[in-house]
Amino acid sequence: MGFKCGIVGLPNVGKSTLFNALTSGKAESANYPFCTIEPNVGIVQVPDRRIADIAARVGTKTLIPTTIEFVDIAGLVKGASTGEGLGNQFLAHIREVDAIAHVVRCFEDENVVHVEGRPSPGRDIDIINTELLLADLDTVSRRLDRARKLGKSGNKEAQIQADAYEKVSKALDAGLPARTVTLTEEELSAVRELCLLTMKPVLYVANTNDVDPATPNSLVDQLSERAALEKSPFISLSGKVEMEIAELETEAERREFLSDMGLTESGLDRMIRTGYELLGLITYFTAGVKECRAWTIRRGTLAPQAAGVIHTDFERGFIRAELYNYKDLMEAGTEAAVKSRGLMRLEGKTYVFQDGDIVHFRFNV
Repeated sequence: MGFKCGIVGLPNVGKSTLFNALTSGKAESANYPFCTIEPNVGIVQVPDRRIADIAARVGTKTLIPTTIEFVDIAGLVKGASTGEGLGNQFLAHIREVDAIAHVVRCFEDENVVHVEGRPSPGRDIDIINTELLLADLDTVSRRLDRARKLGKSGNKEAQIQADAYEKVSKALDAGLPARTVTLTEEELSAVRELCLLTMKPVLYVANTNDVDPATPNSLVDQLSERAALEKSPFISLSGKVEMEIAELETEAERREFLSDMGLTESGLDRMIRTGYELLGLITYFTAGVKECRAWTIRRGTLAPQAAGVIHTDFERGFIRAELYNYKDLMEAGTEAAVKSRGLMRLEGKTYVFQDGDIVHFRFNV
């Protein structure tokens, strides 16, 4: 099961630099707008120490972490919703992702061009958000007219769609993203079909370019306040520092570098984990002699659907899930001890998987 997080923002805010640090990729990064035309895509491991702990206790050296896909989308500018700066093409790329990491420049540098003259987090966010809102308003308006006509003929599904689109249209007109609208399950289903840009959850990322992350920064403070106002998650990092970390060859060197800076993890690790949480994702594990593997599912997933992430046959022929949790293994020390304490149990089709479950599926096809 793949999940995509799109990296967006104005040109020259450091999106491609962060993408390169995330993926150790080779996305072009330059001091001019639109150096990224086609989106760069990278698969990134979700940092999770639990998989190594589990592998050590079950006796396997093969670890397969879960992943998240990051998409580096070209910078948007004013007028993107009407095609300015190849805006239509770039907005189409955003429609394909599950969540948005909105990178905001929080540093002054005369040598790095800013499309609006100088950084201003609130204004810069409003430029992007306005273009997303306008693009969504156009989409909803076109579908609303059609739904109203069909609804008048007695089509119940169209009536539900019209009610939902009306609510969303009013919010967009008021400058509010579609994700803030309260909808019934039926209405939500109708709105999801539109793939609206402002329905996607947002993580704000302050790119400071500071060597010392503890350096006071009023621009970061402004962005933090804005994120809190929108009830969106927020992290602050330095693209320059993250690139230095990414270029180190060994994990030991990276740990030493972070330690020297008074940090326990990189900003990009925080970005990955926060993006993973933003999407409402959890991890479960399969563990055996051959391999220990992490699997990504949405929070609230039932056992058969969790099994289906591994293979559709597992879901189709699901019988039971034999499982225990990571915490049980850490407390007991070994899988044998987990069993002896009665902590391993059988769960059926109605079981809702929990983060950290370690499972063996029983199925018959």
